Amino acid sequence: MDHLLRAQAPITAAGWELIDGEATQRLRPALAARRLVDFAGPRGWSHSATNLGRTEPLASVAGDGVTALRRRVLPLVEARADFEISLDELRDADRGAADADLDALDLAAHRIAVAENVAVFHGWSGAITGITEASPHAPVPLGSSPQEYPSAVAAALERLLGSGVAGPYALALGAEQHRLVIETAEHGGYPMLEHLRKILDGPIVWAPGVRGAVLVSQRGGDFLLDCGQDLSIGYDSHDEQVVRLYLQESFSFQVATADAAVALISHAA
Repeated sequence: MDHLLRAQAPITAAGWELIDGEATQRLRPALAARRLVDFAGPRGWSHSATNLGRTEPLASVAGDGVTALRRRVLPLVEARADFEISLDELRDADRGAADADLDALDLAAHRIAVAENVAVFHGWSGAITGITEASPHAPVPLGSSPQEYPSAVAAALERLLGSGVAGPYALALGAEQHRLVIETAEHGGYPMLEHLRKILDGPIVWAPGVRGAVLVSQRGGDFLLDCGQDLSIGYDSHDEQVVRLYLQESFSFQVATADAAVALISHAA
């Protein structure tokens, strides 16, 4: 972790414990994508590419009678979210203050978690092909009311079954769609959330950054998030008032089975 330069920051051991703990608390619920796909790693900062197990021909050869192939790899991307923390706040925390202002860290954690979710589910232009980009299935409309969600999810599930994609299944819900689901009860007071869980036989996950919803198989082997450096906090610089830090990760994402997911679209997404 030397590249993070944490030892050069004017932050005590207790301060780093506070910062790391706050980041973990904020990141854990928002990192939806890695809860629903296969996660490999972390493999370290020096890990630069994912082996695809494939080759491509070279236009030239090294010499007579010699043929050659080039290994194909998927480069990792580096994502970073910068933030500042007041040195006075950190000093007060060292004195025992329980209400240190870490709002900037909270915002950076949310932003980078959303970026990871978007990259996995919807893609990152020029870098990552996302699940919904790769899926050959036509998107399923969620409907104008959460009361229509169960039939939409059932229709999406039927598409996976029709393609021979086994369950269990999971549903990644965008922030607004998740709010609607947990607030909605069907006729007779039965919670919408429980109805959807019975259809899926799997988890429903709050996934900020997702547009609408995405239904994915949980059988394994269909989607791979390859992590180099997992989310970590590094030091950039400081002055008399603030210390400048950042959250950083490196990862690639590979869709192995494109038809193992279906997008569900919403007018509000």
